[in-house]
Amino acid sequence: MLMAGLATLPASAAVKEIEALFRPDSANPQSNEFINQTPSEGFCLQLPHQCKPEGLFTLIAPIVFNAKDPIRAFHTDPRQGGMAKVPSHWQRIVVTHESGDTEVLEVRIAGIGHESGLFTPVTEIVEKQAGDDLSLAWSILWTGGSWREAPAPCLGVGSATVGPYGYNSFWKVPVNAGVCAKQARFLIPAFYFRYFVYGYQLRTPNPLAMKSGRYHGSIEYTVGPGMDFDMGDLMIPNDNLLQLNFTLTVEHMLKVEIPPGGNKVELTPEGGWQAWLNQARKPTRLFRDQTFNLWTSSQFKMQMQCQYTVGDTCGIRESGGVVVPLQVAVTLPTGLTSAGGRPVVRQPLRVSGEGTGLFEPGIYIDRKPGVLHFGVDQVDVERMLSSGASTYKGTVTVIWDSEVG
Repeated sequence: MLMAGLATLPASAAVKEIEALFRPDSANPQSNEFINQTPSEGFCLQLPHQCKPEGLFTLIAPIVFNAKDPIRAFHTDPRQGGMAKVPSHWQRIVVTHESGDTEVLEVRIAGIGHESGLFTPVTEIVEKQAGDDLSLAWSILWTGGSWREAPAPCLGVGSATVGPYGYNSFWKVPVNAGVCAKQARFLIPAFYFRYFVYGYQLRTPNPLAMKSGRYHGSIEYTVGPGMDFDMGDLMIPNDNLLQLNFTLTVEHMLKVEIPPGGNKVELTPEGGWQAWLNQARKPTRLFRDQTFNLWTSSQFKMQMQCQYTVGDTCGIRESGGVVVPLQVAVTLPTGLTSAGGRPVVRQPLRVSGEGTGLFEPGIYIDRKPGVLHFGVDQVDVERMLSSGASTYKGTVTVIWDSEVG
């Protein structure tokens, strides 16, 4: 009855959704990785300490395998007994953003577990050689020990659950492992897997180079003899497809904090105005450095808008109408680079955006200081002084924009 009921499971039962999230963490700014949000099932749920150090996660595929023939004692063909071959190599999956941008995710199957079942008590199959000792009976059923003792190249995990009719265990599978097979030491008249557990590992793309939003991709595995998930020639599944759907969610932060009063910038000569007033020494340049604090985990660009525009920069104007150019530049915190990979030190800001179209974080920037540099060059200071006007004013809007490309 159990077998008949499970055999009617629809194909959709073998589709799994796997979601991972990147959200910058102020408590751990050096960690720039996606965090898997999909709860593990089976092995890694029960024994997380066996999985976490290896970045291993497990899910259950509700696919039933039934042996089409008895498993013969001391069979010489690995495909006629208890075996598993899974896609343990790294495979690339393209994930696509709603904008059409793509990134590459890598996945591999790194473990396989079975809820195996018999229709005859294991103590009877081994001809009562183990008495009533279930663990011993399962151990002598297979060459090399019980199913817990994984055959090379697979690796055992040292734990299993047993009953008179069932055995639940898990094997870790190294990269490109190939076939892992157990040889029966007694005739097993009927054998089945109630479901199987698969372990997977992920290599996620660099979230700092990705846009905010969701990326979607999927991979399909075939299931059955000679296919991706291959349990030998005897074990026939009731579903030939396992599909994994991936969603990577990127939640970037871009925040700029200007200290109180920092939106009003007064340009002064070096040493202040007293040198001119007291010593009649004309200033050679006017300037002011305005600090700001920056939080960012994303690429961004910077632009500038002006009340008065002079060529490709802003200007300041006196009441009589004379306008002189204002030079604006930016220095960004360590960890941010320009498109050429260089540190950003006194990078000029232009109305056209030239030179500031892409800044990239190598790490999450968590409230680090940057500087906006404002200045008037010497030749323009001389024009200001010769005009006789006492005050020049203008509004400059500096924009940090995460919409790049």
